[in-house]
Amino acid sequence: MNTPVLTIDLPFGKRLGRGKVREIYELNGDLLLIASDRVSAFDVVMREGIPGKGRILTETSAFWFARLREVVPNHLLSTDVDAWSDVPASHKQLLRGRTMRCRRCQPLPVEWVVRGFLTGSGWQDYQRTGAVSGVVLPQGLQHASELDPPILTPSTKAASGHDEPISFAQVVELVGASVAHEARAAALALYQRGRAHARTRGIVIADTKFEFGLLDGKLLLIDECMTPDSSRFWPADEVRPGGQPTSFDKQYLRNWLLSTGWNKTPPPPALPAEVIDTTAATYARIQQLLTA
Repeated sequence: MNTPVLTIDLPFGKRLGRGKVREIYELNGDLLLIASDRVSAFDVVMREGIPGKGRILTETSAFWFARLREVVPNHLLSTDVDAWSDVPASHKQLLRGRTMRCRRCQPLPVEWVVRGFLTGSGWQDYQRTGAVSGVVLPQGLQHASELDPPILTPSTKAASGHDEPISFAQVVELVGASVAHEARAAALALYQRGRAHARTRGIVIADTKFEFGLLDGKLLLIDECMTPDSSRFWPADEVRPGGQPTSFDKQYLRNWLLSTGWNKTPPPPALPAEVIDTTAATYARIQQLLTA
């Protein structure tokens, strides 16, 4: 298996930031989002990477951006590194397949989490309070119960540490009522369209997160879109109330980490080869199912 790409340095671009997975550069007024093979869980970056993960994230996002652009415009300009004359030939192999060239815009300080099924932290919240991020749900729901209609449970975007759930009223305070309502409608519409496609491939998108930005006052979908890093995928034939569907995402990695007794704070435990290989195979499988 290929060696994972954990760091990416571009001497010809201006570094703007470094996320848990992506390196962010400016190049001639455009944004380069470069997906490394780093992997995070519980908002902590593992020391080991997942070979091929960055390319899977980039290719999956590009697939959705093309498919969903009629729902809401997005920031993607191109993924064709070989067509970019301002990228030196010496760096094209490194960037090929893992880089999105995008419009620069002003990101909104919110993650727009859409939940179509009750699981994860939403399930934990519901068990405690009967609500998820302040959204009151019917009594008697079980794990993996479908939420009809899907709900928006926004959170903060933490530069480091853990994202925190916030109410929609707090979103309005952060971004203004007009933008908040437009982005909520866009997130729900994107999820519904993506979920419909996934079902034709035998996949349920249990939940996902979107990010938006503003360019000249217009809302754009940015960052990534319905990837294994930002979404929870289940085989449709395993989904039923009270069930525990297999996860086609990094839930396998999360489960292994929890089994070690790790307290979700750095440093994380070292990942065994079996965990790395299984996670890599899971990422590759969901990409094939969704985009082939």
